[in-house]
Amino acid sequence: MTLDFSLSQVKIPPRHLDRKAVISMRQSSPQHVREPLDRQRTQRTLLHRAAHLGWHPERIDVFDGALGQSAAGVEERDDFQALAAAVALGHVGMVFGWQVSRLARNNAEWYQLLD
Repeated sequence: MTLDFSLSQVKIPPRHLDRKAVISMRQSSPQHVREPLDRQRTQRTLLHRAAHLGWHPERIDVFDGALGQSAAGVEERDDFQALAAAVALGHVGMVFGWQVSRLARNNAEWYQLLD
C-alpha cells in the first residue's frame, strides 16, 4: 500500500481556510531585490498554490518587508514579528514560503512560531 502525500491530495480543514494564508518572501541579498524576477515568479507560484488549496485571494497576505535585510544583523524584522503575532493569535491557517529555513534567524524565532 502506498500513501500519496502530494499537495494535490491534501484536504485543508475549513478552520484553516477561515484564517489567512501568509506568503513569506525572504530574500536577503541586495541583488535579489534589484533583480526581482525570481521573487515575483516565486510569489505568483505561492499565491496560486494557496488559491488552489482553497484560500480566497482576499484571505492571502504577502509578508515581504524583510526583502534586502540580512539575517546576520540586529535590525528589527517587523514582518517576522507581525507573522509570529498573527500565528500566535490564531489568525493564520498556513504559511507558504520558499527556503523557510531562512524565515527565522535562530531557534528562538522558530520556537516563537511553533509555539
